[in-house]
Amino acid sequence: MASLTIDVELPPDVKITGYGRVQDGHGIEVSWPLPERCRCEKCGHEDVAHIEFKTTPQVVRDLNLWEEPSFWIYQAPFHRCARCNYRQHIIPPFKRKDVSYTYRFEQFVLRSLIGSTVEEVARRLGISAETVDRIVENQLAEDRRIDPRRVITDIGLDELSLKKRHKLYVTLMTDLSDPARPRILAVERGRDTAAALRCLDRLTEEQHRQVRTHRVDMGAAYPAACALRLPNSRAVTDRFHVAKKFNEVVDKVRKKNHPPVQGEADQGPAEGLSVPDVGLPPRSRELEYRRGASVGGPL
Repeated sequence: MASLTIDVELPPDVKITGYGRVQDGHGIEVSWPLPERCRCEKCGHEDVAHIEFKTTPQVVRDLNLWEEPSFWIYQAPFHRCARCNYRQHIIPPFKRKDVSYTYRFEQFVLRSLIGSTVEEVARRLGISAETVDRIVENQLAEDRRIDPRRVITDIGLDELSLKKRHKLYVTLMTDLSDPARPRILAVERGRDTAAALRCLDRLTEEQHRQVRTHRVDMGAAYPAACALRLPNSRAVTDRFHVAKKFNEVVDKVRKKNHPPVQGEADQGPAEGLSVPDVGLPPRSRELEYRRGASVGGPL
């Protein structure tokens, strides 16, 4: 019988106890150490934990595995208060309360929004647009603390467009020191220099000096913020933003040459325009690189 080993990056103390196929996805059974004592959130009584389990398993969405959805499955524990008999759920360390997806799935959704709309991300991941909006709101409300001892050498600043006609923007700051495992550091409303400065100000002065490169779009707002806060960093414009600007120029010339047919799709280049082969990868492939998604690699 053939066997397959999968490297899965897990939160501290979380263990995998089983695996199985779930329709067209993957089911991974997990467990974690339960608390020895609990305080009742209703009456305030603290006592030795009286752990009980729900009879039905709990299923939460996690990162895709080989372009298929994966789910973490566990028996949901709760503490029964000995004083008031109140049943209090024990929240796992890998998800927030009242949601059905992991923290890292939230971050993956945020990275997926780079260059995409809410509707596109929802359709691609098989979730609702309302879920995407809720994830963004939870990320904005989260009080992020960046470990001052963390060494950050490369960062990225990206804008997310969350509403149709671009009426709501969010700035996303990502740690790109390890390109295979990007980590979201800050999320702020807006896409101007002030929003970028709010993100960068979450780093210490020493971390500002440690940054060697920053990857931003080709506008003026983010480079200006980086020039103010990152004295030893140089700007790196990645191929995603070059391709974006190139496509904007092509589209502008096409519209200028063919104003009467804006609603029709042209199969070739606009008249008078020669489109060179610049060796850029397809936009979707470049976006997957920007999001740090690794198909078949470590989760």
